[in-house]
Amino acid sequence: MINAKRFADTQQAAEGCAAHIISVLAEAMSGGSDATLAISGGTSPKLMFEVFAKTTFPWERVQLFWVDERGVPPADAQSNFKLADDAWLAPGQFPRANVHRMQGELPAQTAAQRYSAALMKFFKLAPGEMPRFDVIHRGMGPDAHTASLFPGEPLIEDRSGLAAAVWVEKFKQWRITLLPGVLEAARHTAMLVTGADKAQALAAVLAAPYNPIEYPAQIATRKQDPAVWFVDAAAAAGAENA
Repeated sequence: MINAKRFADTQQAAEGCAAHIISVLAEAMSGGSDATLAISGGTSPKLMFEVFAKTTFPWERVQLFWVDERGVPPADAQSNFKLADDAWLAPGQFPRANVHRMQGELPAQTAAQRYSAALMKFFKLAPGEMPRFDVIHRGMGPDAHTASLFPGEPLIEDRSGLAAAVWVEKFKQWRITLLPGVLEAARHTAMLVTGADKAQALAAVLAAPYNPIEYPAQIATRKQDPAVWFVDAAAAAGAENA
């Protein structure tokens, strides 16, 4: 069962996704512990981050992680960290002690190993265990990639690792990404997909048989607790029957 919420425009989709994530975090915090959130980069989430920055919420009780990062320093315009920092963390005065970024300025293999170790330490994982984020926010590219897992990427078959370095040939760039086992273990997944350039891919991802090698955005969206999709009218144009 696909849970897709359609909105008139990009701003409304971003606001809807933000409200959903905040609701999930509040529920997770109701037991008294901190909540965990992993966010993605790309163009779609900037408006959502701006909503977060303006939202009164006990962010000091949210531990923030990243789904993926480009192999660039944190001040680089391509950095997923910089996007979130500029739009949300700095203006919203998010507590720096709760920020767990991927170190894109390091060699990608080193950064991935350090992030895996950081996840194991924070979540107190035994070897082979997966962290269970309260919510993971993800997006999707026009080619149906999600995180930094692109169609045909062998790492899509990896259900044992936590994070890995991946070479993205189309961008001639190293990236660091969480792996499918982590994405699938999340308690909740929020997919924010906007823009007409995503329409063809979204229609295929929602309607096609499960084949994440071809459609990586299907990862963790058809499990027992499926993802909630937040899409604008432009992205949903080809998916009316999904």
